[in-house]
Amino acid sequence: MTEYRERKYRQHIHHKRLVPFRVAVQETDLMILAESDLSELAEEIIYKVRGPLEGYIASHPDFLSTFTPLPHDELAPPVVKEMIVAAQICGSGPMAAVAGAIAEQVGLALLRESGEVVVENGGDCFVKVKSPVQISIFAGRSKLSNSLALKVYPDKTPLGVCTSSGTVGHSISFGVADAATVISGSAALADAAATMTCNQIKSEADIPKAIAFAKQIEGVLGVVVIVGEQIGAWGEVELVPI
Repeated sequence: MTEYRERKYRQHIHHKRLVPFRVAVQETDLMILAESDLSELAEEIIYKVRGPLEGYIASHPDFLSTFTPLPHDELAPPVVKEMIVAAQICGSGPMAAVAGAIAEQVGLALLRESGEVVVENGGDCFVKVKSPVQISIFAGRSKLSNSLALKVYPDKTPLGVCTSSGTVGHSISFGVADAATVISGSAALADAAATMTCNQIKSEADIPKAIAFAKQIEGVLGVVVIVGEQIGAWGEVELVPI
């Protein structure tokens, strides 16, 4: 999917007040909105988050490869602990939460310098805003792709809004949903939950089953599933046309 590989969907990212800037460190490629250009600070934060994560993976190779939850590790760095907890709640491997966890760690750190921050990491977002924003849903070749957006209100933030797809992107998926978007107070949890919700989809007929799966995950506030031209939604979800 060329649009995803080149992240052309980012052309749709804009805000009247916040400043957009891109920061990339190795595999971590973030689009950030903040009150000013905090590129240098964001890059420093990414290194501080990635360093402990990479060190942990080097000494715990199962962390990178497993598709099932791992036990708690009190000696693990904060980002790793967050991923482990999200995986345990969702029944996934911890790497299912990596993009959301990194977005959240970076976003929380940037909030010390900016009252509003949005961090997008390959379709997984950390959001803290002072006025309503719309987050569009990219769903590959579906006719619904970038035609609908989730409206997010400031009193609900900070919030994680994360999307998994079985037809878009490079991440491993066992489902065929064009988009499974999950909302949660934790971006790491939203990321893992989106992955596992997408995995439930083998055809359009599985949309109700996938939504029922997401509903039972503690911490999930809402979910949207798109398969072809079919869509299903539940929870604290306000969809608006773009």
